[in-house]
Amino acid sequence: MDDQQTQDLVKELVHRLLSAAESGGGGGGRDTGGALRFAHRLLSSRLAPAVLPDEHALAESIKRRLAASGRPDDALAFADLHSKLSVRARPASLWPLLYLLDSLSSQRRAAAAASCLPNLPSAAPPRNATSGTAPGASGRPGSRAHGAPSGGVMLVSKDPDNIREIALREYTELVIDETEVSEAALVRDVLYACQGIDGRYVRYDKAVDAYDLPDGVRVPRSTRTLVRKLCELGWLFGKVRGFISDNISRSPSDAATEVGTVAQAFCSALQEELSDYYKLLAVLESYSLNPIPTPGSDSGVSSNYLSLRRLAVWLAEPAVRMRLMAVLVDGCRGLRGGAMAGVIHGHAQHGDPMFQEFMGRLLRRVCSPLFEMVRSWVLEGELEDVFAEFFIVGQPVKAESLWREGYLIQSDMLPAFISPVLAQRILRTGKSINFLRVCCDDSGWADAAAEAAAYVGTTTSRGGLGYGETDALEALVVEAAKRIDRHLMDVIHKRYRFKDHCLAIKRYLLLGQGDFVQYLMDVVGPELSEPANRISSFQLAGLLETAIRASNAQYDDRDILDRIKVKMMDHGDGDRGWDVFSLEYDARVPLDTVFTASVMKMYLKVFNFLWKLKRVDHSLTGVWKTMKPNCIVSSPFYKEGTSIRAQFVSVLRKCQVLFNEMNHFVTNFQYYIMFEVLEVSWARFSDEMDAAKDLDDLLLAHDKYLNSILEKALLGERSQGLLRNLFELFDIILQFRSHADRWFERIYELQLRGRGKPKPKSKDTSSWLDGGRKAMIQLAGELFRKMGEDLDSIAKDYTASLDAFITQLPMQQHVDLKFLLFRLDFTEYYSRVSSNK
Repeated sequence: MDDQQTQDLVKELVHRLLSAAESGGGGGGRDTGGALRFAHRLLSSRLAPAVLPDEHALAESIKRRLAASGRPDDALAFADLHSKLSVRARPASLWPLLYLLDSLSSQRRAAAAASCLPNLPSAAPPRNATSGTAPGASGRPGSRAHGAPSGGVMLVSKDPDNIREIALREYTELVIDETEVSEAALVRDVLYACQGIDGRYVRYDKAVDAYDLPDGVRVPRSTRTLVRKLCELGWLFGKVRGFISDNISRSPSDAATEVGTVAQAFCSALQEELSDYYKLLAVLESYSLNPIPTPGSDSGVSSNYLSLRRLAVWLAEPAVRMRLMAVLVDGCRGLRGGAMAGVIHGHAQHGDPMFQEFMGRLLRRVCSPLFEMVRSWVLEGELEDVFAEFFIVGQPVKAESLWREGYLIQSDMLPAFISPVLAQRILRTGKSINFLRVCCDDSGWADAAAEAAAYVGTTTSRGGLGYGETDALEALVVEAAKRIDRHLMDVIHKRYRFKDHCLAIKRYLLLGQGDFVQYLMDVVGPELSEPANRISSFQLAGLLETAIRASNAQYDDRDILDRIKVKMMDHGDGDRGWDVFSLEYDARVPLDTVFTASVMKMYLKVFNFLWKLKRVDHSLTGVWKTMKPNCIVSSPFYKEGTSIRAQFVSVLRKCQVLFNEMNHFVTNFQYYIMFEVLEVSWARFSDEMDAAKDLDDLLLAHDKYLNSILEKALLGERSQGLLRNLFELFDIILQFRSHADRWFERIYELQLRGRGKPKPKSKDTSSWLDGGRKAMIQLAGELFRKMGEDLDSIAKDYTASLDAFITQLPMQQHVDLKFLLFRLDFTEYYSRVSSNK
């Protein structure tokens, strides 16, 4: 009522009603101001009843009133009708009807009572509880009777002069005067806009990116607002249709590079929804041909007309769907494959049943190509992904890298309705099929896949899976993976004897075959003492074959023995054969999937460490053979003077003590490596190997096995400092062996001269042996003194290195290394020596 135009219309309406009442002979003078105030209050009021809506109380009141007025039959009939309506009607829907009927009945009784009274002088009308004073009530039609009940109920009165129809007709004429365009023309233009077509008046405005009426067209503001709201559907339609045109209406070459099967299915589903939309528009266009009735017009006009407000009702639900499709189009622009399906699935998480039904129908079409890719991959191992839409991608690799690097998961292409765990299982199932087909040359997987499909009730034909059947998909993948992985394990263990090859690597590369290692050390030792650039690989290969034939290795399978080969590592100036010699194992397809180049490099690292340890142990054995007691006791130095004899015994004792210390360390350390490290790790690996259900479990078990060896054998990253100290100890022991060989060679030469035997012809024999007995005693004394000094120096270096090694053992993380400390320092001798420093 705050609008000035509305107030003017109300004022004009009041004037016309008062003029009609006076011309009709009605009493009461014109009170325009009071009538206008009454109209304002009436229009500003909600006209709600002032009583609480209690249907039961009101029905009981009517029955009592009927019974009290002497109409018991009517009271019973009313009760019966009320009970029947209460069963069919919604709760609280009968109260307004009962209140209206009761008010009309009260008004009729009051009017009948007033007609029986004599004519009284004009009196002021009573004040209404809601609307205040009711001016002009004495002679105007539609005025409230004095006995009308309060509560704001408008009473229906007769209109003998058709004032209501006249007012509606005049109102229609006013609206027509303010409207330049007919509503029928606007309805047709809106229907055009809903199809993305400019009409005569409603056109697309690029400036505002919307369909709208030009500012020059004169229509009411409410009509312009309604047109804009209805034309939003046309803007949404244009967005959806543009997306379909961009992805389908193009040349085949462009479609092959830009559009995938999922996008094509999405566009097809959108096109199907637009087909239903076109059918609705056709129906609405037929309705728009019927004329729109105006207030006061003939009632013979067809009721199937289409006004703007009726059009708003018709287009309410299509607008919701079109808005959703436009949102999906915006979210999917630039996406493909699984990423597009994931975005659409995200919008399907809604509580509205109509919404869920629409999205489910759309997603079944969209996800059909994706589920077909999953079916083909899981049951056939085929990656039918021409447009790079699948969440599994393949890349060309060598056969040995097929399992680890041949197929990967693209996380950005993985839709949300497939969990990462299920995706990994899908990946492994297809990889197993391809591994069997490419690396193992096996076709037994086909029977396993068919059995899995038959077990879960899904055929291997196309179209067996779809969106919303995630449980069925998971059941198929789980069953297929179980059966195909079981077949793969059988092929690996029985046909390719995986465990036998692992055992062969342990026996020959990890030096677990003791007699073979001892023979190999004996036959290649002299050759490896030469400079590395003088050693022939062919000669070493012959010596390897000799060691095999001389040990129990000769009884092994020939296929395994043929895989053991000599490998000479890169060497530089000054390197000896010991530094570059190694063994390698030829792991062929499909075993090279486990024993890859990087894995064999780690095995080579372990072999070099063990080979050096065996060399140190072999060297100490050689020292013991050189200085064994039966050679020393027969020495002529025992028959010489006390001085030379004491000197000789002193150096022998030092040499023996140092040998015992070194032998104690090497023996315990070698026991730790061969039993606590290699055998324990192999036992665990053997158990895990037997329990492995798929190739991933087998690879994981082998990686744990190899990493355990590296970590326990001080070859890990965290033990580099301790390993350097260990190699220093090895070098000192080898240095001791070199010195011992030289010392005892000279002692042996002196012994031969003291016995009068001829001097051995050796290039190392020097002129210091020439001379008499006195000169020999003098040379021996000088040798023993120098030998004692060298022993003291070696013992000092060895003790310092051993102390540093033992000191670092408690700081290691692995518990087995602490057990090594317990073995080395069982009597706590080194702990006491270290504490006394």
